[in-house]
Amino acid sequence: MKAQRQIDVKNFESRKGFIYDFQKLIRDVAIPYQYAVLNDQVEGVEKSHAVANFENAAKAVKGEDVGEGFYGMVFQDSDAAKWIEAAAYSLAVFPDSKLEEEVDGLIDKIAAAQDGDGYLNTYYTIKDREKRWTNLLEGHELYCSGHMMEAAVAYYETTGKDQLLKVMQRNASHIYQKFVTEGKEGYPGHPEVELALLKLYRATGDKKCLDLAKHFIDVRGVDQDYYKKEVAGRDWKVWGNDASDNDYQQSGKPVRQQTDATGHSVRGVYLYTGMADLASETEDEELLAACRRLFESIADRRMYVTGGIGSTGIGEAFTVDYNLPNDTAYAETCASIGLMFFASRMLEAEVDSRYGDVMERAFYNTVLAGMELDGKRFFYVNPLEVIPGISGVAVTHKHDLPQRPGWYACACCPPNVARCLTSIGKYAYGENETTAFIHLFAEGKVSFANGLTLNCETKYPYGFQVCYQVLEGSGQVAVRRPDWSADHFQICVNGKVQEKEEKRGYWYLDGIKKGDEIQVTLDDQIKKVYASPAVASDSGCMALQRGPLVYCVEGVDNEEDVLSLSYAEEGEVTAGEFEPGLLNGTVKLKAAGYRTVHKGSLYTYEKPEQLPCTITAIPYYTWGNRGLGQMRVWLPKR
Repeated sequence: MKAQRQIDVKNFESRKGFIYDFQKLIRDVAIPYQYAVLNDQVEGVEKSHAVANFENAAKAVKGEDVGEGFYGMVFQDSDAAKWIEAAAYSLAVFPDSKLEEEVDGLIDKIAAAQDGDGYLNTYYTIKDREKRWTNLLEGHELYCSGHMMEAAVAYYETTGKDQLLKVMQRNASHIYQKFVTEGKEGYPGHPEVELALLKLYRATGDKKCLDLAKHFIDVRGVDQDYYKKEVAGRDWKVWGNDASDNDYQQSGKPVRQQTDATGHSVRGVYLYTGMADLASETEDEELLAACRRLFESIADRRMYVTGGIGSTGIGEAFTVDYNLPNDTAYAETCASIGLMFFASRMLEAEVDSRYGDVMERAFYNTVLAGMELDGKRFFYVNPLEVIPGISGVAVTHKHDLPQRPGWYACACCPPNVARCLTSIGKYAYGENETTAFIHLFAEGKVSFANGLTLNCETKYPYGFQVCYQVLEGSGQVAVRRPDWSADHFQICVNGKVQEKEEKRGYWYLDGIKKGDEIQVTLDDQIKKVYASPAVASDSGCMALQRGPLVYCVEGVDNEEDVLSLSYAEEGEVTAGEFEPGLLNGTVKLKAAGYRTVHKGSLYTYEKPEQLPCTITAIPYYTWGNRGLGQMRVWLPKR
């Protein structure tokens, strides 16, 4: 039984503030821009062809000539699915008949592309019908089905329309028939369908979806030679993935025995999200224990200070404990979104502020950094250090781009950011029959299952007062105390300071009723952050954080040179005033430091000068919005 659950996305409504501004940007810019890209209507960006693929697949289903055929990655369908999900969540916040018509039109095309037996995947329907379900290692059929299931559930929950939901129920029945009834061996090369099936189960009540999710989770890693046998049984490949690298595929052990987050980081956290959801749905304590170990592996030893995960571009993967290089970090945007999913599902299994802390860190830093502030350019990779001329150029740094492109051949991240931002309310707030949970501080009106309706007013993450007016109902409210606010945290109800009633990082307030006002005061002090000595890349370095925001130093604010800068460890760091016209509204930090003046050539015997200076820092999520330049999160200290 879940300790608490996400609220219905329709029960959060924001009309001003930080979250609203991003959701409005998604509505006004990102969603129409991405729809145009999916329809190949934007000049100068990577072609998508996702919509045309569905049109051509519909022709193939009817036995007609498909003309130009399939274009794109094997998982191209998922881009359209995530766009539908983002649009669905946006419609819950901003009703829009034109957007709804566009979604309905795309769903018509998807439905027409479904085969008679329920199979749905444009790559195989157009190109290789006889190869269906023969390459689970690389084929992404289950991955694409998973994203389309998520889209179907989101659109049904926000609009009540069930066309796509019925399509995906048929698809789930087809998959169940293949893998459960007929007993086909195997499990997804790219996990995703597991978490999606659980959503589909809750939306439809179809127990086959629950059983199928459990099946894929239970069989994973039991036959560790499955992928090798699969490769031996076919004469074709997509990329040539190493079938023997079980750690990369999260299949080195059955999932209940796994201890470390390994392999492709997005695949990992998608799998762990499904595991955590299943564990709380079925009260599987052994599975939940495995999820705790995997979460600790990430949060304690394999996560960047920005909430990024995945240390290497070789396989977009986790490596080993404490290997967190800054300039070659991968830290894929999708991976941090997946980490939010995992943390949110762990919160449903057990209410512990640690999960909310990680969810917040990932969201306010890496996830937001994944999109340019204009809503039209996106980072796939989120390094913590960028040096033009090296980043994106040197063979070791090709993946670490210094500026956001408009689109990608592998365009998983742009629509993922859009669906995350438009649905943020269900990550910010949770509920059970008795208690309203505040996980993240998001301005807006929120309604809970216990009858409470709250209105939140705050300037967060730049303001540190959060005020909740109780508009309706009565009951208990639980407020997360962020880890960075441990020393300065206060809650007042109707002006009266509340005694500490904390349980695992949440303050529980009883007897809250209509007309009450809850005032949360958070720590506004700037934190100097130090990494474990085990993180070699950060040895002798320091970073800055204020509230949930990790800061970085950009060349544009610092004489175009951040490499010569170091912080004065005992020096003063101050926060400026909020600047509405800077980077869509932000606060700069000013830190005492030094600039090294190197007078020699490559190496010198002459000691460099250390000149006192003032270092300007900006929030990490805002970097790369003012042209090409250097950037660092960690600076040496002296």
